[in-house]
Amino acid sequence: MKAAELREMSDEQLTLTLKETIENLFRLKIKAATEKLESPTELKKHRHLAARINTVLRQRELKKAAETPAAV
Repeated sequence: MKAAELREMSDEQLTLTLKETIENLFRLKIKAATEKLESPTELKKHRHLAARINTVLRQRELKKAAETPAAV
């Protein structure tokens, strides 16, 4: 999934996708430890996807903080 596709998703969709990605990553790590994976690159793909989602969520968080006036 590309970053542009992630930016089109809502915060709730991103959170749900992140949760699913982390669960899949956990399962893959367990499977890798116990047996040989069919495609070892899946670990890397899921790790990168989780990072992309976290990046988009953080960008939105910073944008919201910048839009609200700071109380001094």
